[in-house]
Amino acid sequence: MQSSRRHFMILAASLASSVALSGKASAETPAVSESDPTAQALGFKTDATHVDKAKYPKYLAGQACANCQLYQGKPGDASGPCPIFSGKQVPTKGWCSAYVKKA
Repeated sequence: MQSSRRHFMILAASLASSVALSGKASAETPAVSESDPTAQALGFKTDATHVDKAKYPKYLAGQACANCQLYQGKPGDASGPCPIFSGKQVPTKGWCSAYVKKA
């Protein structure tokens, strides 16, 4: 239950910040780093194949930013914005524990 509440709060805060940043061009935004504090808290990896499966058992092969509901990049882009990492680009092959399968 705590994990669900924490996940919801992270998503709510991130979505609110994405509304404020929606007009920012992707060329101007930096890439998120694995050393970023938010990235570390969410187990972010720039390449999903390097996710620690023992630490993040919900990770399944094939999950990546490109097929996450939160990813806001265009199909075919190498990276795009994500409200979780407001103001930063995530690579399409990246992954974090906030992953939600795209409908």
